[in-house]
Amino acid sequence: MKTALLATLLGSAAAFAPAQTGSASTSLSAFADGMVGGEGPEPMPGFRGSSVEFDPCGFAERAPEWLPWFREAELKHGRAAMLATVGFVVPEMVRIPGEQFSFESIPNVIEAHDKLPDSMQQIFLWISLLEAMTIPAYAGFALGYDRRPGDFSFDPLGFYPTDPEKQREMQLKELKNGRLAMIAIGGMVTGATITGHGFPYV
Repeated sequence: MKTALLATLLGSAAAFAPAQTGSASTSLSAFADGMVGGEGPEPMPGFRGSSVEFDPCGFAERAPEWLPWFREAELKHGRAAMLATVGFVVPEMVRIPGEQFSFESIPNVIEAHDKLPDSMQQIFLWISLLEAMTIPAYAGFALGYDRRPGDFSFDPLGFYPTDPEKQREMQLKELKNGRLAMIAIGGMVTGATITGHGFPYV
């Protein structure tokens, strides 16, 4: 469990890594402007087509100018979901000090939303502050997207590699883990709500 949680946290290190430098230019005709995520093939039960360049709604063709914004939104939601999955599981094992946070007061993490209204308001405040701080980063989007989507040039631990191939590999790992986490947190919340049980919510 500890290894899985650590892998989730480290997998999102590329989230704030410096902009890619020295990489080969991507052809404009490449799928989704050469962004990672369309490589495949991936197993897709119940789907008969190929997972390579998977875009059943045709977003890449219908709105190519919005692709950086789409990827930015996907990465932001994926990163939030990765943190949410960790934040949903860890309190099942350890709690921060305070009677209101104890296992006796809140036996199931899903109940925290209703039993801790003041804490929820504080969380909402901090989320709003962080969201507001990212607004300047979007300014360049209107000027032609002067940065890679999701890049905030923040990598204090130096997890992001310097080799272009390794960079794409790290970006793909983050993207896949984020997509998985978005599905996972939905399943975890649903399972916890329906069963009323803690981890593993069955």
